[in-house]
Amino acid sequence: MNPHRGRSVARVVVAVVKQVVVLLLAIVMLYPILWMVASSLRPQDEIFTNMGLLVTNPVWQNYAAGWNALSYPFGRYILNSLIIVVFAIIGNILTCSMAAYAFARLHFRFRGVLFGFMLLMLMVPIHVIVIPQYIMWNSLHLINTFVPLILPKFLAMDGFFTFLFYQFLRGLPRDLDEAAKIDGAGHIRIFFQILLPLMKPAIGTCAVFTFIWTWNDFFSQLLYLTKPDMYTVPIALRTFIDAQSQSSYGPMFAMSVVSLIPLFLVFTFGQKYLVQGIATTGGK
Repeated sequence: MNPHRGRSVARVVVAVVKQVVVLLLAIVMLYPILWMVASSLRPQDEIFTNMGLLVTNPVWQNYAAGWNALSYPFGRYILNSLIIVVFAIIGNILTCSMAAYAFARLHFRFRGVLFGFMLLMLMVPIHVIVIPQYIMWNSLHLINTFVPLILPKFLAMDGFFTFLFYQFLRGLPRDLDEAAKIDGAGHIRIFFQILLPLMKPAIGTCAVFTFIWTWNDFFSQLLYLTKPDMYTVPIALRTFIDAQSQSSYGPMFAMSVVSLIPLFLVFTFGQKYLVQGIATTGGK
């Protein structure tokens, strides 16, 4: 047998085995989501007795029942989540990029100390500061408003994104700044007209991560939003489960599927910027 042909056959076999293994792992990882989609179309008594993915008689009424099962239509909770998410994305992109520009391009006293303090804050668990934060917002009478969930985003509180923009700015040549200064541009014009348009991969990464983390945030939103008309999607989904009466699992799974659609769309259309942003910032 030709040794070259034997090696070619071996490479093909190895490639096929790898693809099969990856496909099996993908099925295992996607099974919970697929089962949830299937369960959203099943009657209540079949949800936990059937672990398969095949739905013979879909019950589309679960979606209608879930949409109108709570105090307000489920669209109200989606709108509340979208309001928080949109402002959180704007705040993180604007303030974290400006803070990163200051650390990467400006020279000021205690810059290194402040940058180290910012990195140190990444290691502080949220549970350490959540009680002082709640006391502060409560004293300002801002509980049951979106302010505690939005305003910190406009104060560059997410050090992860500040570091992300900082790493990206380090890869941009300083000649751009010098040329702009020769033309009479100040820091504001340099940042907004020259550097910010070049930061699209980092901006896309920040937007996608902020959307996913804010949309799925349950703890902070449960802490500050207690009125039914202020509920967001994670809190609304939790109200489907009642420990003292029968839980509506079918409508809950149906609304869970609906809540996954924005995440799927954002990740699908933002995947390109997400990969570019991680690749470029990680390689600098």
